[in-house]
Amino acid sequence: MKKLVGSICALATPFRDDAPDLTAFGALIDYQLAGGTQALVVAGSTGEAHALSESEFDRLLAFCIERVGGRVPVLAGTGTANTHKTILATRRAAALGADAALIVTPYYVRPTQEGLFRHFSLVADEAGIPIVLYNVPSRTGCDMLPETVACLAGHERIAGIKEAVGDVARVSALLALQTPDFSVFSGDDPTCAQAMLAGARGVVSVAANAAPAAMRALCDAALHRDDSGAKRVDAELADLYVLLSAEPNPIPVKWLLHELGLGSPEPRLPLLTLTAGHRARARQVLDALHLVQQRHSGAA
Repeated sequence: MKKLVGSICALATPFRDDAPDLTAFGALIDYQLAGGTQALVVAGSTGEAHALSESEFDRLLAFCIERVGGRVPVLAGTGTANTHKTILATRRAAALGADAALIVTPYYVRPTQEGLFRHFSLVADEAGIPIVLYNVPSRTGCDMLPETVACLAGHERIAGIKEAVGDVARVSALLALQTPDFSVFSGDDPTCAQAMLAGARGVVSVAANAAPAAMRALCDAALHRDDSGAKRVDAELADLYVLLSAEPNPIPVKWLLHELGLGSPEPRLPLLTLTAGHRARARQVLDALHLVQQRHSGAA
């Protein structure tokens, strides 16, 4: 697998007439590559994986792989609430040419730590491509603890973890497990600079959808231990982070992408379009970061 590092965008999925809008999706991919994004995730939580049929998942992943043409790694979001289904989805992703799979902890069913260990061990054994663990307890209802990650980190097909718990103690515990073959990635935009300055190797980012060049600059500074540079870019992005948490992901980011000419703002039900009260603020964020100008000028 190509090395995973730096700014990794969890792509949103644009829809049109209740189907994936591949024209807008292609433009979003191009925008990411022009902005320096270093890897892409298809059908993660930001991509509304829960709302995609198998055929839609396959179409989006195959389209992205072809569009990227090997320039950056492409990861597929293949995690489900069931181990067998996760293995089958990951094998499909492997057959389509994904470089790796991003696999969320099983949601809703609330497995024990031993259950999580067995789940990820079997998926890694059977999937056929490297996997990246994804822990996001605010969405799944279960929290994979560092002690469990420690038992998984040595598996030859487990390449790392995306950790969305942003507290310092959690990040520190995971960084103690990092090796040349197992990487820690932030899954929390507001704390990603701090995590990377402490040693994390990148971020799987929602904000990168709208601001790919800025997220790449942040990652470059943080990974080179440029403390002042990373904190400067991070401060510039602070209002974007706040907006992205105003309503459940990916509602705000899809509105921002719509404003940038990158597809419809509408997610699939039960999610709704960003409420009117946040839209003026969204435009202010875009203007402050000069994102409309960057998008339409083709500037990175």
